[in-house]
Amino acid sequence: MDQLGYVKGASIQLTKDGLSKPALPQKNAYARLVQKHHSGRFRSYLNHIAQKIQLEESSLNDSNSDVEPSLKRGMMRDALARNGLTALSYSPIKTSQLEQPALVGFEKLNEEKSQVFANRRPHERDPSIGREGNLQVEEDYSVKQHGPATDLLKVSDALGGRVTQGTSLQKSSGSEEKDEEEVWKNKHKKRNKCPANLDRADEYLTDEQFSMDLPAANARKTSHLSSGQIQGESHAAVSTSGDRKNRNKPTRGRKKNVFEAYMSMEDVAAGLKRGELIQGPLRINPKKYHEAFIPSPDGIRDIFIDGVVARNRALNGDIVVVKLLPKEQWKVIKPDGSDKETEATHESDVPEELSGTCLPREPEKGDADSPDVIIEAQFDDNDAENGQENSQTVLADDIKKLSMDTNEKVKDAESGCAQGAKQEDVSKVNNPRLLQEKFLQRTAKVVCILERKHSRAATGFIKLLADKSSELFKKCAMFSPVDHRVPRAYVSLADCPPDFMSRPEDYSSTLFICRIVDWREDSNFAIGQMAKSLGQAGEIEPETEGILTEYGVDFSDFSRDVLECLPQSLPWVIPPAELANRRDLRKECIFTIDPSTARDLDDALSCKQLPDGNVEVGVHIADVSYFVLEGTALDQVASGRATSVYLVQKVIPMLPRLLCEELCSLNPMKDRLTFSVMWKMTPEGKILDEWFGRTVICSCVKLSYDHAQSMIENPSKVFEPEELPPVSPQHTVDEIHQAVLNLHQIAKHLRKQRFIDGALRLDQLKLSFTLDKESGMPQGCYIYQYRDSNKLVEEFMLLANMAVAHQIYRSFPQQALLRRHPPPQTKMLNDLMEFCDQMGLEIDFSSAGALHKSLNETFGADSYAEARKEVLTNMFSRPMQMALYFCAGVLEDETLFRHYALNVPLYTHFTSPIRRFADILVHRLLSASLGSGRPVQMRKEAIQKQADHCNDRKMASKRVQELSADLFFAIFVRECGPLESEAMVMGVLNKAFDVLVLRFGVQKRIYCNALPLTGVRFEKVGKKPELTLLWEPETPEQEAAPQVITIFTLVEVVLTSDSGPLKYSAVLKRPGREK
Repeated sequence: MDQLGYVKGASIQLTKDGLSKPALPQKNAYARLVQKHHSGRFRSYLNHIAQKIQLEESSLNDSNSDVEPSLKRGMMRDALARNGLTALSYSPIKTSQLEQPALVGFEKLNEEKSQVFANRRPHERDPSIGREGNLQVEEDYSVKQHGPATDLLKVSDALGGRVTQGTSLQKSSGSEEKDEEEVWKNKHKKRNKCPANLDRADEYLTDEQFSMDLPAANARKTSHLSSGQIQGESHAAVSTSGDRKNRNKPTRGRKKNVFEAYMSMEDVAAGLKRGELIQGPLRINPKKYHEAFIPSPDGIRDIFIDGVVARNRALNGDIVVVKLLPKEQWKVIKPDGSDKETEATHESDVPEELSGTCLPREPEKGDADSPDVIIEAQFDDNDAENGQENSQTVLADDIKKLSMDTNEKVKDAESGCAQGAKQEDVSKVNNPRLLQEKFLQRTAKVVCILERKHSRAATGFIKLLADKSSELFKKCAMFSPVDHRVPRAYVSLADCPPDFMSRPEDYSSTLFICRIVDWREDSNFAIGQMAKSLGQAGEIEPETEGILTEYGVDFSDFSRDVLECLPQSLPWVIPPAELANRRDLRKECIFTIDPSTARDLDDALSCKQLPDGNVEVGVHIADVSYFVLEGTALDQVASGRATSVYLVQKVIPMLPRLLCEELCSLNPMKDRLTFSVMWKMTPEGKILDEWFGRTVICSCVKLSYDHAQSMIENPSKVFEPEELPPVSPQHTVDEIHQAVLNLHQIAKHLRKQRFIDGALRLDQLKLSFTLDKESGMPQGCYIYQYRDSNKLVEEFMLLANMAVAHQIYRSFPQQALLRRHPPPQTKMLNDLMEFCDQMGLEIDFSSAGALHKSLNETFGADSYAEARKEVLTNMFSRPMQMALYFCAGVLEDETLFRHYALNVPLYTHFTSPIRRFADILVHRLLSASLGSGRPVQMRKEAIQKQADHCNDRKMASKRVQELSADLFFAIFVRECGPLESEAMVMGVLNKAFDVLVLRFGVQKRIYCNALPLTGVRFEKVGKKPELTLLWEPETPEQEAAPQVITIFTLVEVVLTSDSGPLKYSAVLKRPGREK
């Protein structure tokens, strides 16, 4: 069947290339059913097809009795694989979720195809498949398997590796698989339409049932797999009842592989060298787990990996090698922008230099039946929560929409075309081979996993297998991870609670941790080993431990070997010999400014007035490298952890608390070892002189940001001692106050000049919590205010980091550890530019500075303008890439060193060695450059390896911090909701819209079908999407009240807790009820 619903002629002739072109198309009623595939008629039609399939299978068995049964079954499966189907795809369960290509692939059955099929070569391999290599690539990922997990692997071997059936990996979203199957069977038994072969849904289907000459549009959807490999698109489609019931039953004959074998390392190396293969980090869409991406080498548009099979057992974050699929299988990007969501799956890529805040993300909410199509302002797959499966091919009505959108630009020229010509144009629009590459997104399949970055640990729930008669039922249970990007796994019952078999319902809400120990080529499911029972889902500590484990955060106690590296005689005092080698600044007015709850104080400031009218400004950083000596056990554990992890309720430290909170922390009135950068400056911030060196200081007071802010806002106020924390008797409150004011004035000049020079800052809303001291539960939450006191500290930290970067690069151009920030992703930035143009916003995207100026000077100062700025700030952050540590010696092009957001040529991290290992390495480099430390021993390759690890752990830490905030906010909504807030619309779909909840800084999607509406109308007004909601009258006398929703519309929403332990939703308030 072609895209417009025509069935190809029944007469098909074999040629040496396969099949000849079909006869002229003829109309059939199936096209209308496809267009209305959500209807009951379509489900009935599929039932009819299912019954006919069984009859055709019987006919094949009779007519091809001389064909070996295993080959016959293979031929049946091969026919399905070529057409994007599995033997399970015709089941009527949840037909609205069936993948579109599976629907287009059906054709009217005819008698002549039996002979055609009988003469086919069933095992002819696809010529584009690379030869199957060995599994040497897996040698770097060795999991010590023991106990029940090993037994489970043996069970799998005993069954011939047949631990699963079918190819569906759809997670069950509620009831047991068996219950869903029975409901469906009972429902259709009443209609006498239940397929007779339901219980044998695994059986292979004949090649006769499906066309073998699909249009190019369908070819794009078909994964480029060999004939012996099963098509993976049903992973994203539906878990059929036959699949569910028969997953654990062994098939007859040889088990077919679900996944390709990995290429050998030799072939991978050769392919990369020839440019035939591409490597990069895998990012899986957290909302639509069958979509994955790797960055394109050209940096323009990500490479799309469509389906679980094409992903080939790689998990999120893994470094993979992919092979591009042929051009006819590339994804067509719709010109109306509805595919903009399939661009990037970054979870939060704004670097801390660009914004020191993070935005709580919306928790995942499945809505597979919603037919929403994203129209505008959707530039992040975190928000790609629509029901359209975003397949590479489209049904007839979708093609019509695409044709209409495309023809808007040329409709006058084509208005006189005949109907046949229009159909031909539609085919061209949807045929990748006929389109320019700017309308295409390259697709690929994973052929090798170079490095398994994912922890292979997940939190989730366990349940009994549905088929009680299977061998596996007595030996294992099914683990279903909360994160749908991780596969479900068989786990040994021996690892489960003793009474789980008899009382499984007692554990329905218990969180467990499971580690993936194996995932075989012939299985949809992994083999897992249960690690721990965490406790009840929805409670803070079990959920937090699960988050930490999933992201590989080491929160164990420090070992004895590590603790022995610390000073053993306490209280510790600075040795006299060390004092003699340092500049003594203990009598200077030096103080810290930190959050009021901070315990690890690693930076201090000083500002001394000089006789000539200039000032001496100092940034003093804890000398952690004095205690963390290279090559020690302490050094190894610190380099492994790489960063402290900040949760809402606690910190997972990089270093033992004796160092973090005592010996290295710049606590008031304590002598501490520091590394200092000092400048002689004019009052306007012009640098006259610069000095680096090891020092010793004694902080005179621990100020909070609130204290410093009060001093800035009240310059003439005389502060009483009781208004501040304890102050050293060597210094007065007035002296400290004046130093803060001087620093503030200089910081204002530095900041102004920095943005004149082209820097960019995107301040996203950050949610903070107040916690109950006894229970630890959230009592309240508020948006964190970024004020002048924060800006004061930030300016001098940035200045110190830039100064140190230049110092270590001058001294060690091959070994300097620096930090770069690549420019935004080109494709996403272009999408954003197009969106702003459609919305009539004059935004200059030519540089970081121009973008900053547009964002901060274009809008007014009223509340509406501030809200619109928050929405745009959120949108502008999405194309931004992560800032990265790197070794200068591994990048030949010095222009790549630049930091986009700061718009500076060199940058590094020096100011937080208590919580970042990269800063410790920089301290060692700085010390060596001054001749006061050991020469640098590490080679550039080792430094780059450590830089890569720091990047990985920093990204994981950032994500854990976001998830911790998500957790606490969900609990706050549950305990204190419903919560009302003003919100601004930031994306409009045809039956839903996205909002930024301004009071809490969270993003939510509001679904129209959850509102008391009499109707919904979607249209484009000019280029702007517009949704008109018709509210049900509250009284019979009233008429339906219309409400227009467009981007930047202010609305009132209510956040309410859902049935899930950590789920909450946003509901739009009826117009006229706003307070």
